[in-house]
Amino acid sequence: SGTSDLAPLDQQAAMVKEWFPDAKTVGLLYCSAEPNSQYQVDTVQGFLEELGYTCTQYPFSDTNDMASVTQSAADASDVVYVPTDNTVANNTGIVDNICRPAGVPVIGGCGVATLSISYYDLGVATGKMAAKILTGETSVSEMPIEYAPQFTKKYNEAICTDLGLTVPDGYEAIAAE
Repeated sequence: SGTSDLAPLDQQAAMVKEWFPDAKTVGLLYCSAEPNSQYQVDTVQGFLEELGYTCTQYPFSDTNDMASVTQSAADASDVVYVPTDNTVANNTGIVDNICRPAGVPVIGGCGVATLSISYYDLGVATGKMAAKILTGETSVSEMPIEYAPQFTKKYNEAICTDLGLTVPDGYEAIAAE
């Protein structure tokens, strides 16, 4: 299983609340050149605000300004949330090297915890969707968006240890690669 590309954003917001119920501010860090990231951040912000958090978006345009924007997010936030963002995924060291020493936890693929999916199960679900289109049972324009059939809550043991965090029940350690 890998980091979830398709985890429902309400579940990701709930994960922030589960880990950090006393936090007040969440920084939403993402690359503004990725429309998928903007969509995720806008959506999760609504869920986080419903849970009582104050959210601030921290967009960066490319890796040249990523470190300075990450530093701003870490300085002003109790928790940083990172969506499934290709630029962040390719530069997780930048985020970790700023946030971890600052004691600011990150929720998302490069942080404390994430929701993980089975890409095999996702492939099976995608195949079933394709079959419905190919057999004429439905059309692409009428097919609803579907998500991975199940998620596994995962945590990064090293980051949790460094930040002195207690792992909530129901989480599995991410296997060392």
